[in-house]
Amino acid sequence: MHLLLTSGGITNPSIRDALVELLGKPIAESRALLIPTAMWGHPNCGPTFVRGSVTGAPPWHMPSLGWESVGVLELTALPTVGEEQWVPWVREADVLLVDGGDATYLSHWMRQSGLFDLMPSLPDTVWVGVSAGSMVMTPRIGDDFVSWPSAPDDRTLGVVDFSIFPHLDHESMPENTLANAESWAAGIEGPSYAIDEQTAIKVANGTTEVISEGHWKAFPA
Repeated sequence: MHLLLTSGGITNPSIRDALVELLGKPIAESRALLIPTAMWGHPNCGPTFVRGSVTGAPPWHMPSLGWESVGVLELTALPTVGEEQWVPWVREADVLLVDGGDATYLSHWMRQSGLFDLMPSLPDTVWVGVSAGSMVMTPRIGDDFVSWPSAPDDRTLGVVDFSIFPHLDHESMPENTLANAESWAAGIEGPSYAIDEQTAIKVANGTTEVISEGHWKAFPA
């Protein structure tokens, strides 16, 4: 899959241009599926957050970018539906919009639902992650970002070889400072990035590129 890993979504023209490049066609000609699953695993989220994500109500905006169509894919439901029904839905989508919440919960349901196993057969599909929807693709997220009580540890899917500290210097998250990001990175034992809401990491064809109109910092292993 092509990955566009963000902290806050498609927040500026540079990130939007990167999305269109990965899609290979205009947003208006692209079919999207929104995955809100990670929200159920975070104590600060819940039904109203999921509704906001799905409807594109402020501050959520992913469904409102002008897609040809938008559907909802709830991973917790897929094991009861059967692959013969949901796999075609995924294959027909051009992009998966994966919202935030708890990355370990999302990682669990990526595996339980079968979507993780399907990913290698989706080379042209674009994955757009927001916060935990981006962090789930990394090897580890750090203990401070684990909110799901049933998480065995901070490990996630490991699709990429770096970790992500999101929401850098966000006004509603005073703890997400650069100093705390540096401390977090020291405990990750691998390369990582701290990114703000105006930054994304694009991963395609074996190349990783930071797209930013804001600020970010890379931490080597």
